Amino acid sequence: MMGIKDVARQAGVSVGTVSNVINRPDMVSEDTRTRVLEVIERLGYVRSESARQLRAGRSRIIALLVLDMANPFFVEVASGAERAAREAGLGVMLCNSAESPAEEADYLGLFAEQRVRGVLVTPADTTGRNLESFSRHGIPYVFADRDVPSSQACSVSVDDIAGGRLAADHLIEQGHEHIVYVSGPMHLTQCQDRRTGALDALTAAGLPPEALSHIETERLDVASGRDAGARLLGMTDRPTAVFCANDLLALGVLQALYAAGVRVPEEVALVGYDDIEFAAAAAVPLTSVRQPAYRLGRAAADLLIEETGDHAAAHEHQRIVLQPELVVRGSTRRVR
Repeated sequence: MMGIKDVARQAGVSVGTVSNVINRPDMVSEDTRTRVLEVIERLGYVRSESARQLRAGRSRIIALLVLDMANPFFVEVASGAERAAREAGLGVMLCNSAESPAEEADYLGLFAEQRVRGVLVTPADTTGRNLESFSRHGIPYVFADRDVPSSQACSVSVDDIAGGRLAADHLIEQGHEHIVYVSGPMHLTQCQDRRTGALDALTAAGLPPEALSHIETERLDVASGRDAGARLLGMTDRPTAVFCANDLLALGVLQALYAAGVRVPEEVALVGYDDIEFAAAAAVPLTSVRQPAYRLGRAAADLLIEETGDHAAAHEHQRIVLQPELVVRGSTRRVR
């Protein structure tokens, strides 16, 4: 593999001159710069970014650790973060914890070994122990899609209590008085908050908490939604409406209902959460609570870039809370 010394030797210049051509071209005469660049191209020389980072003391890579890359919501979050990073001349290392605290811990260890510039993280470990351990390395991190008021770190989140309230309010307005909430694992704050919002809506409407049944699933994916749909079909007093903690669960429930010949929305109304692209394209277009995923990812990356940039000393931690909105489609309608 060709190194910087090979380039210098064949161009007839010093190693320092080659370095200046790469990093500070304005300090080198045009003739010398042209000669060195021709040699670089001919030899196929690529500078060692890791070595450059060690000399500079700061990486150009930020890490993004999300709960589930199979969920299009996190793809949009990653897209927003990547755009902000690219505009700042940085790259993004994207990793998936698969909702596993153990895998999250492994990745945080990798980030520490690689000395990344900073980390955007949607925590799988709700105890906070993983990040508490990681913080000893002095690498900044920002919570993405999670609000942690007790933490000394920036966060960008969506008001999930308000989102749960939007979903339940809509179903109540349609005349439904018995709703089932299909959630992922309830140790996840998002699942807890969306249920809290739904319960708030029931209380405001004068309905008892028992009007909200609950089906908890192991994961926030389509397969878990199908399993939840089967459990829903087996309920003796079957609810007339379903609110799911995300769209993937809702699509799985829709599949189960469709396979059983249960009509949506005539027999069961259905609301999802996230408003991923597939929601509008479902066999029955899905009513969903939209999260500004791209804006969330970009805002979180902007905060991390500010905290790790040239003016980091002036940075102040922020908690940004974005607002969701309800998008009504064919999976809900007024009960006659």
